[in-house]
Amino acid sequence: MKSDIEIAQEAELIHIREVAKQLGIAEDDLELYGKYKAKISDELWEQVKDREDGKLVLVTAINPTPAGEGKTTTSVGIGQAMAKLGKKAAIALREPSLGPCFGIKGGAAGGGYAQVVPMEDLNLHFTGDFHAITSANNLLAAMLDNHIKQGNKLVIDTNQVVWKRCMDMNDRVLRNIVVGLGRPVDGVVREDHFIISVASEIMAILCLADNMKDLKDRLGRMIVAYNYEGKPVTASELNAVGAMAALLKDAIKPNMVQTLEHTPAFVHGGPFANIAHGCNSVRATKTALKLADYTITEAGFGADLGAEKFFDIKCRMAGLKPDAVVLVATVRALKYNGGVPKDKLSEENLDALKKGIVNLEKHIENVAKFGVPCVVTLNRFVTDSDAELEYVKNFCEERNCDFALSEVWEKGGEGGVELCKKIINTLETKESHFKPLYDINLSIREKIETIAKEIYGAASVTYDAAAAKSIDRLEELGYGNTPICMAKNQYSLSDDAKKLGRPENFNINIREVYVSAGAGFVVAITGTVMTMPGLPLHPAAERIDVNDDGVIIGLS
Repeated sequence: MKSDIEIAQEAELIHIREVAKQLGIAEDDLELYGKYKAKISDELWEQVKDREDGKLVLVTAINPTPAGEGKTTTSVGIGQAMAKLGKKAAIALREPSLGPCFGIKGGAAGGGYAQVVPMEDLNLHFTGDFHAITSANNLLAAMLDNHIKQGNKLVIDTNQVVWKRCMDMNDRVLRNIVVGLGRPVDGVVREDHFIISVASEIMAILCLADNMKDLKDRLGRMIVAYNYEGKPVTASELNAVGAMAALLKDAIKPNMVQTLEHTPAFVHGGPFANIAHGCNSVRATKTALKLADYTITEAGFGADLGAEKFFDIKCRMAGLKPDAVVLVATVRALKYNGGVPKDKLSEENLDALKKGIVNLEKHIENVAKFGVPCVVTLNRFVTDSDAELEYVKNFCEERNCDFALSEVWEKGGEGGVELCKKIINTLETKESHFKPLYDINLSIREKIETIAKEIYGAASVTYDAAAAKSIDRLEELGYGNTPICMAKNQYSLSDDAKKLGRPENFNINIREVYVSAGAGFVVAITGTVMTMPGLPLHPAAERIDVNDDGVIIGLS
């Protein structure tokens, strides 16, 4: 079969005007970026905001494995299949980050015949949103250091600067640096740090803000440092909000593109789910809900990360009420969780499947905790045996989950028709009783421990001394009644990536805790998770090139 990029490059795209017409969007409400990309005008929301919402379907997955699960591919395929059934559907996804694109994961525009296009644009510079976020983040960092150099009127303690610079690339050597070296005119010497742009609080804010006023209010509340009295210093006090907002003026507008089968796709924002809250923008999701009968969205990595944050952070803040969840798995990934090495996954192994399916079982249980009905789908591989597929089907139906195979990677929308019928059946026969996992007014520790024990299955939670001190300080400052954004490795339910399946009797260790006051949540970092990833031995960048005809090759 052809590679993803070959399929995408051979696709016949239609003008974005024609894609928008499917949702009743007039050309005047599009801000065109060439023929195949557009931003949605602010005026459109005012026209549609009082309409009744369509159905909201979240696509999530088991914990990711090297065998692959295909969550984005499934999301795109569902949107295409809905069109095959004559349904008015839209997809709402995150924008890919350059870090994983050039690192180990590759792009994030779907795969096979279930892709969002133009694929190269999406995976690279797109409409410049990430550049705007990076620029706004680093403008604030520059203004902060300039303030310190120019007399430090706010009496900032340089040992308590918490705002970090960022870039949209995996670059481990920038995790811990020293700035201000050289002559006195070059600034004040201090320790500094870089994070990847998708971990920036500004990314989280862009994805949670309702409008420009809300964006500016949130930017102003961001804490950049603490003064010598231990009181927070905000971006507003540095007079940085207006300039940051100017850089983000266009970035806050949702982007529209299309799938290979011309289904409308809103692709906007991109916070990582193992670090940040892992969901596309509230504006994109809300717009899609007003324009389509079915909105298909996704949340990053497994349901223990993306789905939990989608429910407890995004839905809570935005007032969203999801109607159903699609939980994606593969036979190969379940066997990997059962201890089968990657090079043996093509062989039938029911014993390993039975051992590894406990990972899927835990995610099914977790979705049920939020009161949302669940459909399980398997991305089908040619090596999957009938016995393996039948076992998973029976396992899911015994747990009150509709089940369907997905073949969208190979067949596009046609390969998702069976799945869509099951989704529609679930929406029509099972009522969603969505509720967040925890009461927002619980203490920070109580909320952390609720997530760790209820969602991850941990037996206990421990706190490094610095984390415990930070929690006490944040509660004293009035930040105790916010949601929790857990930063955890994506490969395991635990904070140890090597513990596959459904680990038991494990401890979750909280290494660091800080508040993203503008975003409106407290971040708890577990284990060894990094906010600036590194590149692997052989990064994907080694395979990417441009041929003599100017065509990008090697992008996946």
